[in-house]
Amino acid sequence: MGRILAIDFGTKRTGIAVTDELQIIASGLTTVATKELIPFLKSYVEKENVELFVIGEPKQMDNSPSESAEAISSFISKLMHHLPQIPIKRIDERFTSKMAFQTMLDSGLKKGQRKNKGLIDEISATIILQSYLYSK
Repeated sequence: MGRILAIDFGTKRTGIAVTDELQIIASGLTTVATKELIPFLKSYVEKENVELFVIGEPKQMDNSPSESAEAISSFISKLMHHLPQIPIKRIDERFTSKMAFQTMLDSGLKKGQRKNKGLIDEISATIILQSYLYSK
């Protein structure tokens, strides 16, 4: 089995989470500047066996696409062009940022640490990945 890599796409930075090779545990991997995302993913896939990308799908409360849906669609097209061998699944990502912030509160992080937006993105990617694993 290969790893599953989750992506919480943002226009400035993107959170990334990954499973172990048995696809049991979801862990935050890093946050990457979005302009460096494709090179980062290509490099990661060269070193690790990745069998699936899980990408957050932002939706409004009425189930319509959010304003960031177009940017994510553009990114997915680029990803499919550069790494066509790896399939992509979409997962509803509503509330993941709020859940990530609550996770930071619950874990006792200090106020300064909770302002780290990159950490919120990484935790959000982990929540997206964990949601996918639960749904399997």
